[in-house]
Amino acid sequence: MIRSLAAAGLIAACLASPLAAELPAALAGDHRALRRTISYAEMEAFLEQVARPGFIEVRREGTSTQGRGVFLVHVAHGLADRAGAGPEPWRVLLYAQQHGNEVSGKDALLFLLRDLSREPARLPRGVDLWVMPMVNPDGAEANQRRNGAGIDLNRDHVVLSQPETQALHRVARRVRPHVAVDGHEYTRDGEEWRRRGLLRWPIIMMDGANHPLFDPALVAAGLRWVDEGEAPLAAAGHAYERYSVGGPPPDQEQRHSTVDTDDGRNGLAAHGALSFIIEAGVKRAAPDPQADLGDRVDAYLALFRRFLEADPARRQSDTRVVEAARARPLPEFLPTHAFWANVGLRRTLAKAIDAATGRAVLVPTANFMSSVVVKATAATPRAYAVAHPAAVPAFRALLERHGLAHETLAAADPVDAERCTLLRIEEEEDLLYARHEGRQVVRCASAARTELPAGSLQVRLDGPDAARAALLLEPSNLYGLYRYPEFRPLVAADGALPVLRVVGPAPAGSAARGY
Repeated sequence: MIRSLAAAGLIAACLASPLAAELPAALAGDHRALRRTISYAEMEAFLEQVARPGFIEVRREGTSTQGRGVFLVHVAHGLADRAGAGPEPWRVLLYAQQHGNEVSGKDALLFLLRDLSREPARLPRGVDLWVMPMVNPDGAEANQRRNGAGIDLNRDHVVLSQPETQALHRVARRVRPHVAVDGHEYTRDGEEWRRRGLLRWPIIMMDGANHPLFDPALVAAGLRWVDEGEAPLAAAGHAYERYSVGGPPPDQEQRHSTVDTDDGRNGLAAHGALSFIIEAGVKRAAPDPQADLGDRVDAYLALFRRFLEADPARRQSDTRVVEAARARPLPEFLPTHAFWANVGLRRTLAKAIDAATGRAVLVPTANFMSSVVVKATAATPRAYAVAHPAAVPAFRALLERHGLAHETLAAADPVDAERCTLLRIEEEEDLLYARHEGRQVVRCASAARTELPAGSLQVRLDGPDAARAALLLEPSNLYGLYRYPEFRPLVAADGALPVLRVVGPAPAGSAARGY
């Protein structure tokens, strides 16, 4: 069993033939006929069978809160000879089922692995495929959104409190993918839509990373992939559009993906990847929500294969975009508050399904928010520092979970630093800006000479991980660390935040560097 081989990490079990004849029943036939999702046990049995020397490697990358494996599959030609050989490959990381009750992305990934094992030539040479088919096995077993600890994993990409998200980010740091894709499902027939006599139109949607701190060229390259998905999905017979969320038009607001960084899409884009979310649509109010599971899997496969089968010129072009984004220094100002808006009172024709007739309809609306607006910024500091001894252990653990370089001061050092104060956490929904709960209202004082005591942590912003550090530590972010229960107790009684914004001269070389 894979479980018994976990101590070795890499699974050596493999077969003489490309794939064993006795597949789990759900994986044996045509994926378009699938009506029942593939279980954790079936997935585990399949992964035992699919490993092939030199082409497919399977390992247990992590363990869930309830002890189940979080598996990583690597597929590439000539794996045994890859070290230091040839040009850099096009690295694609596909992962799914962060939400345990959202199944079709995982099913599609397993069928993708099955097909590649049967026909290795379908994976172009020069492509490294990394697959984490079921990030949340405990939630999958319980058919629930959250993991075994009751945490929404797709809201855990800032704190990384859970072993499942830690495993995903560990893979991202090690693999450094050029493309990362997160698989989800959304509800096509929500109650508000049905009351309006409408259903959501697309069977599948995709969106790219969009935080305003990201390199604009990286965001634009991602949107090109999103926009170019329409033609091949239409040719495959699937309704597709750019991801949106919100209530039914014309009265309720709709927008594209959140600009926050605590989801997989923006969380992995912070590593410099072209990062995407795909959501297949489920009619959850239907007598059998899985009646069209095979169609959803087919639509997923059409999108997944686009990334694998991209022509070499496109791969080279986007690799250059990714490398430039990773080398890009921080801008002069950091965006700390951004939201979606309708700039110019744009009129959108929102496509929906008339529930009574089943026909597609176009609903004119001016409530589709299509532009990201930056509301507030902060001048980029030279570094961040955590000086209070009580806060240092929690922040050191956080930085280590993220693999971010940091320094521990061996002796006291004077710096010019800004102290920030938390005025309040707004827990209610903001109806005006349609912002969710947990907003931090922060005020930062002018810089003053401050002595950082020995043992303080410091994170410089002059290295390749500066953007990730700023997204994580900037105290004036509207959505920051102190909305999380683990970090709120570190706020002082007077509201003083433990992270200082260091703007003055660098300390005089008295630090020990660490991770």
